[in-house]
Amino acid sequence: MSPSSLESLVEALRCLPGVGPKSAQRMAYYLLQRDREGAAQLAASLVTALSALRHCQRCNTLTEADVCERCASPRRDASLLCVVETPVDMNMMEQTLAYSGLYYVLMGRLSPLDGIGPRELALERVVARASGGEVREVILATNFTNEGEATAHYLSEHLSARGVRVTRIARGVPVGGELEYVDSGTLAQAFRERRSLA
Repeated sequence: MSPSSLESLVEALRCLPGVGPKSAQRMAYYLLQRDREGAAQLAASLVTALSALRHCQRCNTLTEADVCERCASPRRDASLLCVVETPVDMNMMEQTLAYSGLYYVLMGRLSPLDGIGPRELALERVVARASGGEVREVILATNFTNEGEATAHYLSEHLSARGVRVTRIARGVPVGGELEYVDSGTLAQAFRERRSLA
């Protein structure tokens, strides 16, 4: 017996991160009972995005053109390449207004338990781009999770072996944070990564 259209909708909504069966069911009922117009707009937007968006040939982010606006911009510093896990991470870096170089978006991170290795992330593309002669420094801005650290370590090893300068974004106490509220792991890392003020 095939699932009903309602069951199919609930199951489809479960693909969203952090959405379990109950949340998916609530969303489905809300869209069907209270916001059918919003549901239709959501469906149409998804269809449009799926057909229009593709990966940038240079940085791998999602774009409607072959090369995204950032990669095509002559104002970006092509000697700097920041490697991030997702397009959301790239947008967060942009919001800092502290970086004007180019990006490479991995669309994930190494996770052997999930079957995601260097081949699945096409890490050879990052290494090839960074060691092509134009890039002076690669900034690894992967998350500070076990998988993000493993990804940064893998890239650092392969890039350093090709003579590319590799740096890692720092981590530590948040701006405006008070030490008594910072967890001991973060505080220990901030202590290890301290820098001279003189």
